[in-house]
Amino acid sequence: MSASEGCNDNSCNLPDVTNEPHSGPNATLNWVGMSEIELPVHMLTGKGKEIQTVASVQAYVNLIDPESKGIHMSRLYLAVDQILSDHTITPDLLHTVVEQFANSQDGKSDSAYLECRFNFFERRDSLKSDNTGWKSYPVRAISSLRQGELTTELSIEVPYSSTCPCSAALARDIIQQGFQTKFGNNGQIDASQVHQWLGTTEGISATPHSQRSIAQVRVKLTDQVKDMPISRLIDQIEDALSTPVQAAVKREDEQEFARLNAANLMFCEDAARRVQAALESDNTLEDFWIRVNHMESLHPHDAVAIVTKGLKDGYRDDPREFPH
Repeated sequence: MSASEGCNDNSCNLPDVTNEPHSGPNATLNWVGMSEIELPVHMLTGKGKEIQTVASVQAYVNLIDPESKGIHMSRLYLAVDQILSDHTITPDLLHTVVEQFANSQDGKSDSAYLECRFNFFERRDSLKSDNTGWKSYPVRAISSLRQGELTTELSIEVPYSSTCPCSAALARDIIQQGFQTKFGNNGQIDASQVHQWLGTTEGISATPHSQRSIAQVRVKLTDQVKDMPISRLIDQIEDALSTPVQAAVKREDEQEFARLNAANLMFCEDAARRVQAALESDNTLEDFWIRVNHMESLHPHDAVAIVTKGLKDGYRDDPREFPH
């Protein structure tokens, strides 16, 4: 419980210990506030449709008065409840909330932090069929006020499939060996026989290993961005990797998925560089941090690659998931 969680209304006659003298060690505090606030929030999809989802919110301010008992914590909650939950989330809305955080503290705070974690739902088209299906993407929307500067960041996780190039080469070698064993001494070969053989389990006697993988991306938006570009960011990442996981799948979609995997063999290093190239060309992103995770089917561990934009004072090449 915050030291100042009592009634702050001047007309209230209930006791308020925040007005009593502070005893104990005096010190400023980096952050004070609340986490795991659950509330509904409104988002726009890439097609302009409003959706509602449940967010887990963190709300903090710093405490710059070392002699103060604490912050007015209830005022953070009221700002989250009255501003954030009643409007569609945009960078400007997040800025309004963090500014309200700091302004509500009667000079005790000059920095503020807001983080909303939620699942972003959007209908995505199937690869070949006319179907669509809902896909869920874990997202963090972050806004902060530090030394008078407002920033907006997005973190997102995008699943995709990765097929190992080394495994594909080894599988092709086995298939070639099988072809040599079957047809190597036949001289001229009947194309129809080869065609029929390739359609058997003997013909395709090895397949490369692939696995579900996750691209974790954090971006810092420029001041010119007025909407939350979640859908656009998803498109950039999925287009760069070319093998997004699917929701609604018919046989023609599954076949196309198999074709795309064969056409886009990639190590984790390849995947990281693909996403890096896609984000480098986006002038609405001030900075980015990328981590790709290939949950290996061959090994009991993951293969990981991390890359940043490389700005001098930008995101560090920190191996932690979504570093601050």
